[in-house]
Amino acid sequence: MRMQTCIPVAEISQVGEVRRAAVRVAAALHADETTCGEVAIVATELASNLVKHAKGGRILLQPVTHAEETAIELVALDTGPGMVDAHKCFADGYSSRGTPGTGLGAVRRLSHVFDVYSSPTTGTVLVSRIRTAKKGADRAPAFAVGCVSIPAPYESVCGDAWSVAERNGDIAVMVADGLGHGPLAAEASQRAIDTFDHMPFADAGALFDRVHQALISSRGAAVASAQVVGRTLRYTGIGNISGTLLAGDERRGLLTQNGTVGLQPRRAQPVEYPWPDRGVLVMHSDGLTSRWALDAYPGLLARHPAVVAAVLYRDFLRGRDDATVVVVGKERVARTS
Repeated sequence: MRMQTCIPVAEISQVGEVRRAAVRVAAALHADETTCGEVAIVATELASNLVKHAKGGRILLQPVTHAEETAIELVALDTGPGMVDAHKCFADGYSSRGTPGTGLGAVRRLSHVFDVYSSPTTGTVLVSRIRTAKKGADRAPAFAVGCVSIPAPYESVCGDAWSVAERNGDIAVMVADGLGHGPLAAEASQRAIDTFDHMPFADAGALFDRVHQALISSRGAAVASAQVVGRTLRYTGIGNISGTLLAGDERRGLLTQNGTVGLQPRRAQPVEYPWPDRGVLVMHSDGLTSRWALDAYPGLLARHPAVVAAVLYRDFLRGRDDATVVVVGKERVARTS
């Protein structure tokens, strides 16, 4: 199961906590000593900037495996004040506090994937991924993926789960939300994901039949899957996972069925939609409000999906349940290394 850690940062003493937690994640991914040192630098800079330049914020940490790469992802998010010119702040020598101004420039150089979105009114989200392992040729995947998946308050595990698989330029995604929250919800959702991982591009009817069988002795779960194959999006949902397809100013809700997988036998009914040139797919559990909108975030959809996911989590969280939001778009953010 993917485990994402959220660490509040409001004072300088919490910077060390972020650094130690980030290095632990990197070490668990078998990162070498040099990479662990780079992770420590990035974690320290991001956490320190939340203390110095924002009204506090949070650091999200998680391992990310996609295509042929494994990385540690660090997401810094705050609610302001944001940067008027975000990219100017990453130039070496720039500082708003009279310091040498090399911190954020170093973060960008040490990151394999780096992106930021900042607004003076809503604050800043910054994503840094530091690669710990790769297989095969060093080439970007066809799709970029971002996710935030955080437990309900006072829970140690998230009752939601998610996974992606990419094959020959196509991608498959699943999000599952186990009934309730806590360990039993996490067990149910993980059973769904384990099944998906064995047959991500299977026909939706066969996939959901297998998932239903896997969840019969569990609490059950809401489950949705999406496949982008060529120019077609095939979406299948049972329960309260929300799916939305975005393209420019257009927004299209994706059809889902009532029910609970594992409790109520129901034949999956996939629906096909045309996949637009600059399409962005958003899937989320009911830990996020369904009334989210991006009208107040000009240019956000051009950012990396991990940035989009973090903005949605930051600004549209219900706060009473597990929350997972997965965002998928074509790979178009330049990598730094």
